[in-house]
Amino acid sequence: MAKQERASRTRRALLEAAAKEFDRHGYAGSSLAQIARSADISLGALTFHFPSKRALAESVRERGNEATLALVDRLNGHEGSPVQYVSRLTLALAALLEEDAAVRAAARLAREESCTRHEWHALWAPVLCERLRRALPSDVPPGTDMAAIADMAVHLVSGIEATLRHLPCPGEPDDRVGRLARIWQQALPDIALSLNSGDARPLGVADAAGAVLHGGAHGRSRPRADQRSVRGTKAGMTARRAGRRRPPRADPPYALAPPAAAAGCLTRRCTRRPPPSRLP
Repeated sequence: MAKQERASRTRRALLEAAAKEFDRHGYAGSSLAQIARSADISLGALTFHFPSKRALAESVRERGNEATLALVDRLNGHEGSPVQYVSRLTLALAALLEEDAAVRAAARLAREESCTRHEWHALWAPVLCERLRRALPSDVPPGTDMAAIADMAVHLVSGIEATLRHLPCPGEPDDRVGRLARIWQQALPDIALSLNSGDARPLGVADAAGAVLHGGAHGRSRPRADQRSVRGTKAGMTARRAGRRRPPRADPPYALAPPAAAAGCLTRRCTRRPPPSRLP
């Protein structure tokens, strides 16, 4: 039993380190050696659990995709108009992207390998579009173009995912979820999102993302209070810095997914299964 627990901890540590590497550097810019160093685990132990970089990347993608699907399922019972549901789904996805490296890695890996189809988008865009299709005339503000709302929602989440790795401009608050909520209110003032005045985050959005992160989507639980206190101290930060073998590499440039891939959620392609992975 102790051996199995040790193997499980090793696998979790490798997946967490790999998610951070793939998120920062992409598939081509990441190496098994660097991932092993980041996890403080030997390369032999890594290849015992994951025989290739492709196998490790697929496991990270599965981890991120499971967290994304868990969030979508959690919000399926949202009461309110379809437009309110769509806005809250985009905000919850943005919060999850901010907090979960595996979700960011899954989205980036899908974007890098896809020319015409974004696998990560396929987890939530069809749900979003279907909710808008079922909207009753009484649920839609007069003059609202539902196809445009769907396209805007997909592009907003795509933009958040692509810019999360960039530092905000000087003077801008580093709260992308709050900024996204203000975009929705500016574009559609009638959606009436309830905002938390403390941090401008919509009420319930952070809870939905946090429940996915800490409620078992990754098989993890919240750190204990004593662990959180150590991590937040100067001594804890110094210890983490001392364990780094090399400074982090600069993030290579990358491009957004093609607009046709991101905005095509109102077509029949939404219902198709995503294509098999083409990672080398």
